[in-house]
Amino acid sequence: MKILMVTAEAVPFAKTGGLADAVSALAIVLNKLGHDVRIVMPRYYKIDRSTLTPLEGPMGVPAGYIEAWTAVYQGTMPGTKDLPVYFIDHEQSFGRDGVYGTPADPDFHDNPYRFSVLCHGAFQLCRKLGWYPDIIHAHDWSAALAPVLLRFIQRHNGFQKTASVFTIHNLGYQGVYGKYNYPATGLDWNFFYAAGFEDWDRINFLKAGLTTADMLTTVSPTYAQEIQTPASGFRMDALLRHRSQDLVGILNGVDTEVWNPSKDTFIAENYSVKKLEGKAKNKAELQKRMGLPVDPDVPLFGIITRLADQKGVAELFAPTYGSMYKICTEMKVQVVVLGAGERWCEDELRSLESKLPNFKAYIGYDESLSHQIEAGSDFFIMPSRYEPCGLNQMYSLLYGTLPIVRRTGGLADTVQNYNQETGEGTGFMFDELTPQSVFDTVGWAVYAWYNKKDHILAMQKRAMSQDFSWEASAEGYLEVYKKALSKL
Repeated sequence: MKILMVTAEAVPFAKTGGLADAVSALAIVLNKLGHDVRIVMPRYYKIDRSTLTPLEGPMGVPAGYIEAWTAVYQGTMPGTKDLPVYFIDHEQSFGRDGVYGTPADPDFHDNPYRFSVLCHGAFQLCRKLGWYPDIIHAHDWSAALAPVLLRFIQRHNGFQKTASVFTIHNLGYQGVYGKYNYPATGLDWNFFYAAGFEDWDRINFLKAGLTTADMLTTVSPTYAQEIQTPASGFRMDALLRHRSQDLVGILNGVDTEVWNPSKDTFIAENYSVKKLEGKAKNKAELQKRMGLPVDPDVPLFGIITRLADQKGVAELFAPTYGSMYKICTEMKVQVVVLGAGERWCEDELRSLESKLPNFKAYIGYDESLSHQIEAGSDFFIMPSRYEPCGLNQMYSLLYGTLPIVRRTGGLADTVQNYNQETGEGTGFMFDELTPQSVFDTVGWAVYAWYNKKDHILAMQKRAMSQDFSWEASAEGYLEVYKKALSKL
């Protein structure tokens, strides 16, 4: 199959979240399976043109009121020989820092125009190359215009045999802007309602993608069900129920070349399910690095998170009612946190660290420390309010670090709840997100640590034996692609 991925981000070129990892990993696996996969994305300011090859001649892109003239550069996805990544170079749109915005300006006012240039440019690129894909796979709201253009404009202009797939990586981000931005799409007003843009007299890019794509996917089976409910549908639940026959949840995979305790270069000692002793060395090194007493007998809890409401940080850390102070004062535990985000939460982490000798926090992000926390912790706390897929709980399982999670989205699909009668399971789960439920579930894990050592060991081995490779996910996407093509 010929597959074009349209995306605002892809590692290692640009990343703000899990979308970038997922796009690149899926493309690489499909490439290895023999498919002709290509990626098109913007060339942001930080992507060095000198490392890329320019395509000959300018490319006209009909976004906005007048045609924009762009350049196109070509690179290759690292780790592959023949997976091209095309970068649309348009200084007005992409010649700046930030993908969607910057800390000072989180949402660029001209994002409707910027990502219209990307989506129109994807079709113009295909013409320039003389390469017409079987599938245009658009990712998240910033690429949602691509299926709209395919359905209403491009199907009559050389893309008769192309089907579209639209993937929701996080339904909470929809690309909602004032209606006056609609002309930036380059579309006639008679498509405003037909394509599904209209959202309370605003434009909603994600809604248009959900309305027009031939097939819809999201990043876990449980999340696919949750987003069809009013509680988790971010106002799109009725539309998603209407399209439920075309919506498939496919769990993201993990890059097991990078996240693998048997060959991880960031950790103190490599280990595996058959040679688990090395995990103790990693725990001791993590305790040393974070300034905690080196003690193999105390359970060490790790947290790696964006400090944002979605991640349940208020229930963990909020002054007066968050559960963390109580956990650290009423249980014999150690806690290590790596994260950055909302200012109040960063301040509270510093405050907790000053009061609690068994609590240590690193504000910011550090790749090596993230690997060391996964390898050195005994448990991993991830109480997300909602979680489309989640990666850290999968990393934790592969590293024999038992997750403590809320039963939602991808967390529900990847963690099996502990049964203290039989010792079965791979982690500890709760349903309602409250400070008390987090406290109680951490307490349950602490009880098992001190009283059911054999259960903990069996759970670690079971967790490390899970298969979260991208190969299974890729097969799921290929089935979706075939179904999309069958609709033509």
